[in-house]
Amino acid sequence: MSANAPEIGQRIVAAGIETNYHDVGSGAPVLLIHGSGPGVTAWANWRLVLPELGKTCRAIAPDMLGFGYTERPAARDYSIDAWVAHAVGLLDALGIERTDLVGNSFGGAIALALAIRHPQRVRRLVLMGSVGVPFEITPELDAVWGYQPSLAAMLDLLDIFAHDRGLVTDELAELRYQASIQPGFQESFAAMFPAPRQRWVDALASTEADIRAIKHKTLIIHGRDDRVIPLANSLTLNRWIDDSRLHVFGRCGHWVQIEHSADFNHLVGHFLAD
Repeated sequence: MSANAPEIGQRIVAAGIETNYHDVGSGAPVLLIHGSGPGVTAWANWRLVLPELGKTCRAIAPDMLGFGYTERPAARDYSIDAWVAHAVGLLDALGIERTDLVGNSFGGAIALALAIRHPQRVRRLVLMGSVGVPFEITPELDAVWGYQPSLAAMLDLLDIFAHDRGLVTDELAELRYQASIQPGFQESFAAMFPAPRQRWVDALASTEADIRAIKHKTLIIHGRDDRVIPLANSLTLNRWIDDSRLHVFGRCGHWVQIEHSADFNHLVGHFLAD
């Protein structure tokens, strides 16, 4: 891929891993952690969010270990421990002591775990369509993690992700498909979540006691019609995190930040500025 492609940002060594990341705007930092769909990159996940948040804060979005254009070290163990260490390593490399955190789906589980393990590094927390609590894997999440590369398969996944397929373009499908067939992409993706996949849902979950102990002010966001991650997850998080608020978007699937980008950006921007 061309070095001028929008998916390619800046590079820095974080936790020993050469990391591709986007750094937009200035002011108070907010770290955005993407989901775990095939072909995902920080740019694909947050491209409608970064320029807006960047107007009022410093928005930082890395390709997490094993994803996108971040280095893929040989024999790397993909685990919540490794992903949290990578995120903290990025903060350290950028000299950021404390940040707001926004986590999408898989990224929500990483954000939760980071807030639990390193509470002093986090100011406020945003969880969107989040994993991180126990739940029975949906057939749709099983299909996402079991993806085998083809444009047809990627189009099928977009039908799963979005409530209104018209809002998710063929251009995005092509972007994600082409990303999924870059050298090393599918190999690392397949290594993360091999069947049976319920175990990976369980491995990403934090304990109820740890989640209940979170003191950070938290915004929880979910699409009412999400078929990938159940709305019940966010209801659970809202019950367990004392200082939390829940916003549910009707006529919305798993990608609130794409299907309702303007409202998402307003909601998150207001919450972080409050």
